[in-house]
Amino acid sequence: MQQAEVKLRLELTKYARKIVDMGLVVGPGGNISARHEDIMYISPSGFAFEDIEPDQWVPVSISTGDILDNTHRPSSEVLMHLYGYRVNEAVTAMVHTHPAHCIAFTLVEQHLPMMFPDQAALVGEIGFVDYVVPTTHVLADAVAAKITAHNSLLLGNHGLVTVGKNLREAFYRTQVVEESAKIYLLAKSVGTPKLLTVDEYKEIQGLESEAYRVNLLQQL
Repeated sequence: MQQAEVKLRLELTKYARKIVDMGLVVGPGGNISARHEDIMYISPSGFAFEDIEPDQWVPVSISTGDILDNTHRPSSEVLMHLYGYRVNEAVTAMVHTHPAHCIAFTLVEQHLPMMFPDQAALVGEIGFVDYVVPTTHVLADAVAAKITAHNSLLLGNHGLVTVGKNLREAFYRTQVVEESAKIYLLAKSVGTPKLLTVDEYKEIQGLESEAYRVNLLQQL
């Protein structure tokens, strides 16, 4: 293996375990991937994240969709990842999880409003995809249609997809969106949430300190 591939496989294994530790998936649910040039490495089908070893991530050609190592089958959501990389070349990592608060939110709402600084600075506007049958090209098309305009997509009755310039950024976005859904549901249960105005939201995004933090996150 080349050094870049080894590093990526280790990173995928690291963040797969972080996702489990944070309770963002249950059992063999969810799937994650990262790309290097024309190859994406994606979680194998049927594996719980905590059980995936570095050599078990499945390499798939982004341009052709060919599986480059048939030792394991790629995740059943392989099309969603492929289509996402094809339409947005700036994306080098994709994280699909089933966070409890995100799923609960999609059962009652669609638009997750802007509420606090980390949400504004690290995520921005969160997209929404109506429920469609998982693992199909229909879901892959629906995600691809919105993944250039949003770095985070809530999937109705299903979960969350986040992307980033690296796995760290995509993972942090997953954490922030799940926390946002949790905060909204808690606030809504006792009253009317006080939201950030558009001006307040844009002001946070314009802060030099936040720009530095985001830039650093993308380089690590």
